[in-house]
Amino acid sequence: MRDRPKILIVDDEKLNVDLIEAFLIPHGYEILRAYNGDEALEIIFKEQPDIVLLDVMMPGKNGFEVTEAVKNNPETIDIPVLLVTALSDRESRIRGVDAGADDFISKPIDKTLLIARVRSLLKIRAFNMLQKEYRKSLEKEVSKLTEDLQKMYDKLKQAYQDTIYRLSLAAEFKDEDTYNHIRRVGYISREVSKALGLDKNLQELIFFTAPMHDIGKIGIPDDILFKPAKLTKEEFEIMKQHTLIGAKILGGSDVDYLKTGAIIALNHHEKFDGSGYPNGLKGKEIPIEGRVVAIADVFDALTSRRPYKEPFPIDKSLKIILDSRGTHFDPDVVDAFFSVKNNILEIKEQFKD
Repeated sequence: MRDRPKILIVDDEKLNVDLIEAFLIPHGYEILRAYNGDEALEIIFKEQPDIVLLDVMMPGKNGFEVTEAVKNNPETIDIPVLLVTALSDRESRIRGVDAGADDFISKPIDKTLLIARVRSLLKIRAFNMLQKEYRKSLEKEVSKLTEDLQKMYDKLKQAYQDTIYRLSLAAEFKDEDTYNHIRRVGYISREVSKALGLDKNLQELIFFTAPMHDIGKIGIPDDILFKPAKLTKEEFEIMKQHTLIGAKILGGSDVDYLKTGAIIALNHHEKFDGSGYPNGLKGKEIPIEGRVVAIADVFDALTSRRPYKEPFPIDKSLKIILDSRGTHFDPDVVDAFFSVKNNILEIKEQFKD
């Protein structure tokens, strides 16, 4: 608080202002004057006095109305208001309390009582100002800590994402196109998750873990994995094992990212009509994580070069997705996919091979 506390005296009678000022000046206070409610509010908001000594009965805005205006404004709510009044009836004091007055003193004013009330209210003002400064300091410190933590968290997420990409690449390290494929699947899965209105935490989990959908291919022989022709029935049965291998690699952890990654690795080849693998799950039996990544993976595979095929045109690939609504893919997921089609095509362009 200031070295010389600033006190505003408000009364429509100049003589009353002079008298109160004469009582207070010897105690080192800086005195401000106002002779009506509007003038008082203008000074209060401009000067931020430490106390307002406020007459109740004034023309225009009375003391109750001025008190309410002071206490309803967050910039002035902490300024103590001492109502100086000739009114001593119970109803007037109740009204003053309702308006937010901090204390009362009756006319004619007793000098000793006035000084005691002012000193008491100045202590309250000093305490309020100390609390206010402490809150500001604490908020600033918390804001700085939060900012630092957010930066650390962002770096950790980036490091985690890079680790996932590199682990996923280990499954098909001979395939130069795989890096962009796993990135595209992650970004496309996030767009579809958003369009479905999934929980934001789940959106993030799917985004970060979708690139690990084929990590189980690390356990598939290269002659099957990179065969430039259609697989035989026996070879396809071996290929299907990558879902189980991936779930085994990522399973058994309490970490949400790994748990979600295991769900995706196991279920991204299940089909809505129950004809998928490895467990032949049907409809909503398939975890939503698997249903989302399935459409992202298939669309990107259709539009990308593979050892056994050239990329399909975008229009043909989109038609295949649409025709598979309700058979291969969850109809809701297909609808979400097409609602963000333009975003998905931008992802394909941004991370093209």
